[in-house]
Amino acid sequence: MKRKTFIKLGATLMATPMISPLSGWSQQQRLKNWAGNLTYSTDHVQYPKSVEEVQSLVKKLPKLKALGTRHCFNTIADSKDDLVCTKELNKVVSLDAKARTVTVEGGIKYGELAPYLHQKGFALHNLASLPHISVAGSCTTATHGSGVKNGNLASAVTALEIVIADGSIVHLSKAGDPEKLNAAVVGLGALGVITKVTLQIEPTYMVSQRVFLNLPIAHLRRNFEKIMSAGYSVSLFTDWQSDHVSEVWIKSKIGTDKEHSEPEFYGAKAATKNLHPIFAHPAESCTEQLGVPGPWYERLPHFKMGFTPSSGKELQSEYFVPFHNAMDAIEAVSKLGKQIGPHLFITEIRTIAADNLWMSPCHNQKSVTIHFTWKPETEAVLKLLPQIEQALAPFNPRPHWGKIFTLAPKTLQSRYEKLDDFKKLVAEYDPHGKFRNRFLEHNIYG
Repeated sequence: MKRKTFIKLGATLMATPMISPLSGWSQQQRLKNWAGNLTYSTDHVQYPKSVEEVQSLVKKLPKLKALGTRHCFNTIADSKDDLVCTKELNKVVSLDAKARTVTVEGGIKYGELAPYLHQKGFALHNLASLPHISVAGSCTTATHGSGVKNGNLASAVTALEIVIADGSIVHLSKAGDPEKLNAAVVGLGALGVITKVTLQIEPTYMVSQRVFLNLPIAHLRRNFEKIMSAGYSVSLFTDWQSDHVSEVWIKSKIGTDKEHSEPEFYGAKAATKNLHPIFAHPAESCTEQLGVPGPWYERLPHFKMGFTPSSGKELQSEYFVPFHNAMDAIEAVSKLGKQIGPHLFITEIRTIAADNLWMSPCHNQKSVTIHFTWKPETEAVLKLLPQIEQALAPFNPRPHWGKIFTLAPKTLQSRYEKLDDFKKLVAEYDPHGKFRNRFLEHNIYG
């Protein structure tokens, strides 16, 4: 695809059931999300420093939502009543080397946890493109990372501690009640406040990263599975404006995967310098490339923990489709290239393994995701999304829970076979809707 110059994004306010616009002077005192497109609907924000403080707040407050690192682009974590931010719950609780698990407080960021694990000789199986996001928030929205054999971040969860609506604590584990755990891990904030998460870990490993430029779409069509399986994690970047993919990022596990030191990869040319996913943007914020080995946590994300990946002012949408429909779905979207192009910064295409988590977009489905990073042109984006969703309709797309979408609730709900069972568990833990908000009312109960 043709390169596009990175343009700084401006803050924007949204105006659909997914997004919460506000007006008046009080906006200046209210928190915004990471991208600046959402102003939260209350200035009542609590910052508990212990599980006991969370329990006290949950008992006292009639309505509330848990808030993590504010990386969602819609109102899934918004509340017009009270927010309980878990950013102070950011400690490692314990590491069990024999069981290969680590237990952490829910507000810890992956970028804080990962160096600790590496120092102890351990690693996680996957990381998202940004290390700045919290463990609990990422898991409860099924945020994913990449790799044909790698499940999303939530698939590493082996136990949860949740403060439910009456202020009591529920412990769920694979050993104790695996089905309830499968229901609760991707809980969409509906079950309570996640205060502790136990994750499966593995021995630490090293990764190298190489980037290839201008992959012909014709080669992608003929070799999609081979290309996406060429490394531990593979990402394609495109702006839909030509018959080439701009960049192919291949992350190879050293000692396991081929490291791709050749000058060509399915017709794409090896990069000779570090690159940003948006070609013209400086690569300073990006993880090291050119085959230089590094710890897993310094290569699996696209961006470094110490940097803001962009100005942060952007809109994002993402759709999961079955792996076997990948090229048909990509070609369906490409037909909208002329409409998409003027409003898009970049699209990333990735793969994620199937899981058994009830509300995960990858539930029982090996998936490919088509991710859009949009310019802050709200009106144009909201007009485009129904067209994209219609183009993808034959493949029953499931949207990322934390990003912008316009699918009708009935359509969305039909794509989750365990939804009724999930709602029964929500009713058990939150019988009076303490943790419900407009997002849940619209998308889960609407």
